[in-house]
Amino acid sequence: MNTAIHPKYLTAKIKCACGAVYETRSTAGDMSVEICSNCHPFFTGKSKLVDTTGRVDKFKKKYKMK
Repeated sequence: MNTAIHPKYLTAKIKCACGAVYETRSTAGDMSVEICSNCHPFFTGKSKLVDTTGRVDKFKKKYKMK
């Protein structure tokens, strides 16, 4: 295997917006993400329904649902 053509595989820290920090290895280096397994609704079991534009009410009104 030619050693001169492969990128360096270094230790990297992944920082989430919620404050969680994970240590892994990557060729890209340190990363910042918006959501991780600590704060994602699928993993936490807490679902959030965000209806900022009233889409749900508009749909119910359109199809005459209560």
